[in-house]
Amino acid sequence: MSQATDTTVREDGVIESVSGPVVQARDLDAKMNDVVYVGDEGLMGEVIEIEGNITTIQVYEETSGVAPGEPVEGTGAPLSVDLGPGMLDSIYDGVQRPLDVLEEKMGSAFLDRGVDAPGIDLERTWEFEPTVEAGDEVGRGDVVGIVDETASIEHKVMVPPGALEEGETAEIERVESGNFDVTETVAELDNGAEVTMRQEWPVREARPTVDKQTPTEPLTSGQRILDGLFPLAKGGTAAIPGPFGSGKTVTQQSLAKFADADIVVYIGCGERGNEMTEVIDDFPDLPDPQTGNPLMDRTCLIANTSNMPVAARESCVYTGITIAEFYRDMGYDVALMADSTSRWAEAMREISSRLEEMPGEEGYPAYLAARLSEFYERAGYFENINGTEGSISVIGAVSPPGGDFSEPVTQNTLRIVKTFWALDSDLADRRHFPAINWNDSYSLYRDQLDPYFTEHVADDWTDQRQWAVDTLDEDDELQEIVQLVGKDSLPEDQQLTLEVARYIKEAWLQQNALHDVDRYCPPEKTYRLLGAIKTFNDEAFDALDAGVPVDEITDIEALPRLNRIGTTPDDEADEFVDELEADITEQLRALY
Repeated sequence: MSQATDTTVREDGVIESVSGPVVQARDLDAKMNDVVYVGDEGLMGEVIEIEGNITTIQVYEETSGVAPGEPVEGTGAPLSVDLGPGMLDSIYDGVQRPLDVLEEKMGSAFLDRGVDAPGIDLERTWEFEPTVEAGDEVGRGDVVGIVDETASIEHKVMVPPGALEEGETAEIERVESGNFDVTETVAELDNGAEVTMRQEWPVREARPTVDKQTPTEPLTSGQRILDGLFPLAKGGTAAIPGPFGSGKTVTQQSLAKFADADIVVYIGCGERGNEMTEVIDDFPDLPDPQTGNPLMDRTCLIANTSNMPVAARESCVYTGITIAEFYRDMGYDVALMADSTSRWAEAMREISSRLEEMPGEEGYPAYLAARLSEFYERAGYFENINGTEGSISVIGAVSPPGGDFSEPVTQNTLRIVKTFWALDSDLADRRHFPAINWNDSYSLYRDQLDPYFTEHVADDWTDQRQWAVDTLDEDDELQEIVQLVGKDSLPEDQQLTLEVARYIKEAWLQQNALHDVDRYCPPEKTYRLLGAIKTFNDEAFDALDAGVPVDEITDIEALPRLNRIGTTPDDEADEFVDELEADITEQLRALY
């Protein structure tokens, strides 16, 4: 996290009181959202309330030992992020301090107070290749050159939005190629503005765009239940609520690994340290399925675990979304994972209670819904100010206490997002993963994404999906009867429906995240697998109509092979399914 470099830091306030992460100072000349340094150790904080001569500050570090009378220094600059090459393959805390740099400074994995570091390395040089020439006209956000940030991602150096007025253009007066650090001028405009590889942006302010468009392309996840039943659009928003142990983090990690986004921003917001350790350990060694390079080459991690200061948890989601917007401005598709927004809301609740604000439902602040809306509203498919198009897809995990979806964070999130993936502890207990409840989940993007799937996967994609939904609905109704009178009491056609639904659930919706093949399923394979089950359904009901007993129908030799389609290598799946469908058809027709 950074502040404007030309701002003079001045000592102009005194601590009045300390209440956990909330500090009140008097005689401080500051504006709302200004960054300040608190106490003799210079702890980083942000102004959140001003009343008369008293300024209230939320401090992003542990405040034990801080006492009234100690100085408070204002910077005159809002809480901002450093934007530039070097953010990918980095791990930050909640206020964009690189954890590896802090560890090197302190010689320990435990963070000391008052230690700061810029968000990007100011001394590292990058090879800059211009894409414009002297005399070219440029506007806000236009690309003036490129830098190979990682082996996977080309970083585009843009004219800062503040260098020109909206609609204004300027000529390139000078541009140079070569090796530069992020603070050196790589291009100069005829209005005197200088372009460097580094930008700063206030985290609570969205970066400018031209238009927010309706997304029409899916964010392919490789998870059959998501792509097949509850798809998410590129630029869409999704919530994953679920109780402890139901698989929120694993689902988000799978999305981070396999979703077809160009850039991944993963925010560990108040989650357990061992879960973030797993991410930090796994991602550098995990090959990117898109490029074969390490996944970290296109990933930025923000780790603000449950043992870190609670106030920094409140800011980490803004840090992440601002970094995502910067890469969106380059024309990239960004997937942002926030795990979990409940911990963020709890941080807001703690700060609010210490401010003695009027509490809302269950003690959360009255502005909980507004803050959630502000965050999710920054997702979308955008036309950028430089003429490119880019997207930010936001997937937020929610951790309702006791799995109670009626609690305020879940309910307010549901009013905002358009995709709801409800995790179910009963499914998790039965080892059915992903433990997404197909009866409670939904996607409001299906209608606008259907043309894409129809064009790129299969003409009858929507019909086949609707058949699966209808079968699962009928199965849900029949299960209630089965629990009362048993399966054998049902008519044979309903018994057959239960058997078909079992294969939909076990062979199609269930997926093994630890299997080298089954952990990712392309949409074409998702379609073929469901198609094989539907082939069995159609042929089985024909046999039933011909008088074949249901036990003989479900006992054919080919049927168990439906469970092996998911683990069949992708390049062999079509041939496997063709042979299986032919065998199912032949064996069932042989019965009558």
